[in-house]
Amino acid sequence: MKESIVLLGSTGSIGVNTLAVAKHYNIEVEALVAGNNIDLLNEQIAAFSPKTVAIAREKDKARVNHSDVRVGTEGILSIIEESQSPTIVNALVGYAGLAPTLKATRLGKKVALANKESLVVAGEFIDMSLITPIDSEHFGLWYLLNNRPFRKLYITASGGAFREWEIEEMKTATFADALKHPNWSMGDKITVDSATMTNKLFELLEAKWLFGTADVDALIEKKSIVHALVEFVDGSTTAHFAGVDMKLPIAFALKGEVTEPILSPVDLLGIGELSFAPIEEHRYPIWSIKSHLLAHPHLGVVLNAANEVAIEAFKKGQCGFFGMSKIVLDAYRHFEDVVPSSIEDIITIDKEVRTYAMKR
Repeated sequence: MKESIVLLGSTGSIGVNTLAVAKHYNIEVEALVAGNNIDLLNEQIAAFSPKTVAIAREKDKARVNHSDVRVGTEGILSIIEESQSPTIVNALVGYAGLAPTLKATRLGKKVALANKESLVVAGEFIDMSLITPIDSEHFGLWYLLNNRPFRKLYITASGGAFREWEIEEMKTATFADALKHPNWSMGDKITVDSATMTNKLFELLEAKWLFGTADVDALIEKKSIVHALVEFVDGSTTAHFAGVDMKLPIAFALKGEVTEPILSPVDLLGIGELSFAPIEEHRYPIWSIKSHLLAHPHLGVVLNAANEVAIEAFKKGQCGFFGMSKIVLDAYRHFEDVVPSSIEDIITIDKEVRTYAMKR
């Protein structure tokens, strides 16, 4: 039987790279789920002939060149429910990715996961045995570990769009400024999260759930060549070097093992000097809750909900760059005593946090 996948978030960078890997390995794409980029979706439909398609908005339905077009969350969940594919690639952005992850894992399907928020918000309630991360940092950790006993895990951060800016300059930074990442092009939300370092808090939580440890930390490595490091109990530390290309973790997630070149080897002499730096709270105020969050990972739902509200406020010019962190930290402290005991609790808390944060 031919391998097949369902791809959620097909028009984003992860989705486009996933389709390139699927084409390379002749993997069938049973269904495509996209947001509002209908032109690119139509190109993907022509190239991969999916059985079903889902989009974000009802008003775009007539523009999609397919006979079976579903809409919204319900449309996505129906596709997963009906699919024959054993693997769901979830590259959706934000809280919207949680329900599809839950649906897929409850059906016993494997999830190649690029949607950080699924684990951040509800890692406690997700079967980790069905999750394979499509994330260069977590892939790097997995690649290095090989079931050897470790003392601590490290992931790296680029430092984001404002890593070279003076603090006073950052206070007047705009949403457009925050999208100018020095190393690569990503979606709006993840690029802003990179600038605030919220993205790394998310990834630390992901690592906690994926590898079962709170002994995780992050360092700034501006060239984005080292993605992860593992400090083993024997005192040695190993680093994972690779080019900035998501096709490698995607290929491993879809194939299980890769025995052919996916990336060009790293040019060690061409790299020049490498350096690591700490993540400083005066530049990244959100980092002040790192230790508390790792000790109370169930508060990821608070962090995520407040962060999505804060990004929207920044985008609309309702707060400054550092105002986002103020909104998030205020909500985090206000809700720090909540302890969800079910997915239903997660949904309730998410709504309450958003309502609270919108009033800040």
